[in-house]
Amino acid sequence: MTQYSCRTVPMLKRSLLTLALCALPLAQAAATEGGLGRPITGIQGTSYSGLIPPTPGWNLQIGYVHYAGEIGGQREIPVGGVASLGLDATFDMMSATGLYIWDTGEGRWNFASMATVPFIYIDATANVQLGPVQRQVNDVGNGLFDAFFAPVIASYHIDKLRHVSMSLYVYAPTGDYEAGALANPSLNNWTFSPTFGYTQLFQEGTLEWSSTAAVDIYTKNDDTDYENGAVFRLDSVLIKRFGNGWGFGGAGGWIEQLEDDKGATADRLNGFKGHSLALGPIVTYAKKWDGGQVEFSARYLTEFDVKNRLEGDPFMLSASFQF
Repeated sequence: MTQYSCRTVPMLKRSLLTLALCALPLAQAAATEGGLGRPITGIQGTSYSGLIPPTPGWNLQIGYVHYAGEIGGQREIPVGGVASLGLDATFDMMSATGLYIWDTGEGRWNFASMATVPFIYIDATANVQLGPVQRQVNDVGNGLFDAFFAPVIASYHIDKLRHVSMSLYVYAPTGDYEAGALANPSLNNWTFSPTFGYTQLFQEGTLEWSSTAAVDIYTKNDDTDYENGAVFRLDSVLIKRFGNGWGFGGAGGWIEQLEDDKGATADRLNGFKGHSLALGPIVTYAKKWDGGQVEFSARYLTEFDVKNRLEGDPFMLSASFQF
């Protein structure tokens, strides 16, 4: 049997699973309850999302996301078990992701496991109806956000230029949550995300197109009796890399809620199904040394065609280390 090796493409020898192929989630004060759910449009697209390289060992990524979004005051949105008129929210999140590539050799299959611990700061303002009185309320929250992990990420190498990955990400409600608060550092539910990645390489590996598709399936928030409908998301990146370490390209995302939200508040808001698109530039820089590599990445996106979700301009920085 002929053995397949990713090493036939030199540029992939030390490629990284940027952000471990998964989403940076955001908090409930942000459709879905809070108007945002876990994904931000276009942020989940990652380099080499279909590819786990054969080189075993640890990878570490430090990520930062800034997102400021709003829904106009003409829209009611469900937040923390109440319905507010409009919402302005700012999120800043730092995360640390550890990924271990198993020592399975250079066949067509390679495997990895990962876990992410995120920390978040939220500042949210909305108009809330309190009995007969409507007033503007501001809330700030910070601390540990909902951690997530993937026990197994499986990558299949179709050939040296085409790669696919399959995984199940699990998000746990590890952050603090208070019903009625605008700025909760948790969604207060479990979320299961079957995820598929695809990477296609061109021009001897220097031009990369990677896409990630997933469905987020939420359990019910027992404190508010609100259950988010399943959300489909598709994210892509196109990056041209050069011999000096720099790479330039674009990123985009599509979020489409597949089901109505459930619960008394959701019923009153006709299911509150959300939709959004985003596009923007991405820049990378990679530096290699004997036994390791670091890659920095920055992207800025603009959301458009948004319905029943916060609308803003997400910005993301990341640094990925391979040892």
